[in-house]
Amino acid sequence: MTAVRIAGVGMTPFGSHPETTGRELFGEASCVALDDAGVPCDDVDALFYGNFMGAFAEKQNHHGPLMADAAGVTAPATRFESACASSGVAVREAVSKIRAGQADVILVGGMERMTNLSTASTTEALATAGDELYEGRAGLTFPGAYAMMTDAYFAAHDADRTDLAHIAVKNHANAVENELAQYQQAIDIDDVLEAPMVADPVGLYDASPITDGASALVLTGEDYAEANDLDASIAVTGSGQGTDSLSLQGRESLTRTPAAEQAAEDAYTDANVGPDDIDVAEVHDCFTIAEVLAIESLGFYEPGTGYRAARDGETTRDGDLPVNLSGGLKAKGHPVGATGAAQLVELTKLLRGEHVNSDAVADAETAVTHNAGATVASAVVHVLEVVE
Repeated sequence: MTAVRIAGVGMTPFGSHPETTGRELFGEASCVALDDAGVPCDDVDALFYGNFMGAFAEKQNHHGPLMADAAGVTAPATRFESACASSGVAVREAVSKIRAGQADVILVGGMERMTNLSTASTTEALATAGDELYEGRAGLTFPGAYAMMTDAYFAAHDADRTDLAHIAVKNHANAVENELAQYQQAIDIDDVLEAPMVADPVGLYDASPITDGASALVLTGEDYAEANDLDASIAVTGSGQGTDSLSLQGRESLTRTPAAEQAAEDAYTDANVGPDDIDVAEVHDCFTIAEVLAIESLGFYEPGTGYRAARDGETTRDGDLPVNLSGGLKAKGHPVGATGAAQLVELTKLLRGEHVNSDAVADAETAVTHNAGATVASAVVHVLEVVE
C-alpha cells in the first residue's frame, strides 16, 4: 500500500465574497495548492471536490467539470456531497485511491459560496442537510438542532453557557493573526454571554458565521513525491468515517456523537496511534457545543467532561492540547463544502512551521482533523504526521 503525502495546500481568505463566483474561488485555492506542491496540472490524475449547497447558491449542479476547468486540469472530476463534511469525505476517497495504487496525484478540496443569499435563504438551504420529513417540516433549523443538543448536554452534565463561552473566546483569539480567517478580532466572555440569542441557549457568538471560501490540497503517493523530489513532509496516515441516524429523534442520545467516535477509532487504528499521541487538533466547532462533543468523540476527554477544557486552559494555544489554532469554524469561518479540506490545509501549515500560530506547537508531530456533517450524522477523521 502506497503512503499518502500532502505535497501542496491552498486556501482563499474565508469571509464575504458575494461578487466572486464559486469557480473563481476554487480556481484560486487550487492554483495556490498546485504552486505550493510544484506539481504540473498534467500530472493530476483526478479531481475530488466537495460542495453542499451549490444548487441553491450557484444555481448550478454538475460541479466536477466546472471546477476542473477552474483549476486548469483535464483529469476526471467528481463532486462529493456529505453536508458540512463534503470535502472531508473527498479527502478520504482521495487517500483510498492513492493507497490502492489507482492514482499518483489527486487535487482535492471544496468550495461554498453562501453570502450571496439572504440569511433566511442560507438557513433554509442548510436545513436540507437534516431530515426533511421529521425535522424540516417541523421547522427545525441547525441553530435549533444544536440548541436542543446543548440543552440535553446541560441537563446531563454540570455545564453552562460560561463554559461554552470560553470556547468562543479561545477560537476568536486564535484567529486574530490568521490572515485567512473571517473574524480576526478578539472577544471576551461578556461579549458571548450578552450577545443576542439565536436559538436559546445558543447565542450569536456560539455559532459559526455564514462564509464564502475554498480550499485545496495536492495529495500524492510517497513514490511519486520521492521520484519528483517534492518537499512533502506531511503524510496522511489515518482515515476514518462514520454514519449515524440523520434525524435527532432516531438517536439514543443527544449528548454523544457515535459517527465521530467510529471515525476516530478507525482513523487511529489506521495510523496506529491513539488519542494520547495527538499534539494538536482542528475540530468541527460549527457551534460551541460541537467542539465539546468533538473532543469527547476523539477520546481526549471522557463523555460529559470536555466542557471545561477551554475554561481550564487545556485546549488553548498554551494548553497541553491546542484545539482549533486556526480559529476554527467559529472565527476562521465555515464555507461548508470547503471546511473539511481547510482543516487539513491549516494543520499542514501548522506542522510545517509555516502558520502564524506554529510557535504554539513547535514540536508537534501528530495531528488530527474532525469534520462533521449536519448534527454529526456523518463524520470523517484524518490523522496527519510529520515524516521525512
